[in-house]
Amino acid sequence: MNNASDSRLIEQVDGLKGILNVAQVVVSSLDLDEVLQNILHSAMAVMGMPAGSIALYDENSSQLELRAHAGLSKQFVALDQWRVSPGGLTHEILDRGELFIIKDTEATDFFNNPLAIKEGIRSLIAAPLKIQRRTIGVLYLDDFKPREFFEEKLELLSVLTSFATMSIDHARLYEKTTQLACTDGLTGLYNHRQFKKNFADEVARANRYNKTLSIILFDVDDFKKFNDTYGHPNGDIVLQEMATMLHELLRDCDTIYRYGGEEFVALLPETALPEAVKVAERMRIFVETESPRYLTGITKTHGVTVSVGVASLPDDGSDTTLLFKSVDDLMYQAKGDGKNKVYHNGL
Repeated sequence: MNNASDSRLIEQVDGLKGILNVAQVVVSSLDLDEVLQNILHSAMAVMGMPAGSIALYDENSSQLELRAHAGLSKQFVALDQWRVSPGGLTHEILDRGELFIIKDTEATDFFNNPLAIKEGIRSLIAAPLKIQRRTIGVLYLDDFKPREFFEEKLELLSVLTSFATMSIDHARLYEKTTQLACTDGLTGLYNHRQFKKNFADEVARANRYNKTLSIILFDVDDFKKFNDTYGHPNGDIVLQEMATMLHELLRDCDTIYRYGGEEFVALLPETALPEAVKVAERMRIFVETESPRYLTGITKTHGVTVSVGVASLPDDGSDTTLLFKSVDDLMYQAKGDGKNKVYHNGL
């Protein structure tokens, strides 16, 4: 056997190893980001390409979202979402469902992607990731010089993308199932189960690093009376709008949960009581002033209000049980003292 044949055999073996790596991920990993990175680097190794990316496709919005990349500049990957336009090149690639290859972008009249040209991409492969008739994404492999692509390597890549598609679909299903398990179906907020887990984690972290932590508990005033008067479907509207309003007023590092029924709870890491009270009061006022706008068609006369308790670690409790009891007691004091109030222990 000559040197050329030996080299080709070694390349084929390396390609098969890459495919086996992806196959292993199919059965061993459920983390979507890990799956995507493994697929990308395996595909780059199979084709000997220095750069690449994977974008996942949302059929409802006809958008691609960049989820994994390697060997590309920050400027190039800054655009992490883009719409697939009918008649465009990406739309044609997805519609065909076959490997799309450009050996030299400068010698290809129809290639006019300004970002890719600025990046210096001279050759590329776009591999649609399809399972049955459903498109789930695109694998892009890029080089900064013109390339010829051997048929044997392209066949290996096709096999790899088949494994990749199954792996991604499996990981996305698991991600969706996990999300459903920790979110409330009506409001889309994290649910009671997820609150208990996150609350314990945040309290432990705050105690470990001697940090503050505040908790805010909201209860919709007279919600049973509202349901009895206007019906449960309209009560659901109240809860959905409430979730939206409360979420909008929190920082990115804060989290809001539907605790149960008409109760919502927010966790504010590294936030002392005075600041948490300001946040709670701002949210109470926002609900009072904004809720009539979306409830006018239902009640004709008024919106809704919330009674609020605010407590902070460590002054109101050093563990989850004591801290939650404090904020729960304060919220009920606010309800018992006329409602539409924020109660806390001192300032």
